[in-house]
Amino acid sequence: MPTIESRLGALGLSLPPALTPPAGIVFPFQAVRIVGRRALISGHGPQNPDGSFARPSGKLGRELTVEQGYLAARLTALSILGSLKRAVGDLDRVVAWTRVFGMVNSAPGFNQQPSVINGFSDLILELYGAEIGAHSRSAVGMAELPFNIPVEIEGEVELR
Repeated sequence: MPTIESRLGALGLSLPPALTPPAGIVFPFQAVRIVGRRALISGHGPQNPDGSFARPSGKLGRELTVEQGYLAARLTALSILGSLKRAVGDLDRVVAWTRVFGMVNSAPGFNQQPSVINGFSDLILELYGAEIGAHSRSAVGMAELPFNIPVEIEGEVELR
């Protein structure tokens, strides 16, 4: 059976390094906190291959389209997978995606947050399959997100 990393490679995808915070910013928390068989995943945003925040930034429904938000959520999935790999060593240790909380930087009146966060869910399901990749999920609009990123996603997985 192909591993998660081989599936990523087959899709032409790679995991970014740890986030390079903007100048003068310190993150006083762990990207992933392991508690027993649970990995609690802090909020992540979309990343470039060099570890910086991916662009475009801004609000969905004003500066960004649903399609751009979907791609940002997909990049956020890669960011989370990169952090998980650094924390647990092997992405195949994930036996269940349990919970996902998707936040969308939304202009007033924008109500397509679920379509945006589908960029995350679709990739996780493609990589892990329906049994392991299935997750509970919220997709909500936010007035602002840090650094004007379009999407922030946090979650939890169960490990073997």
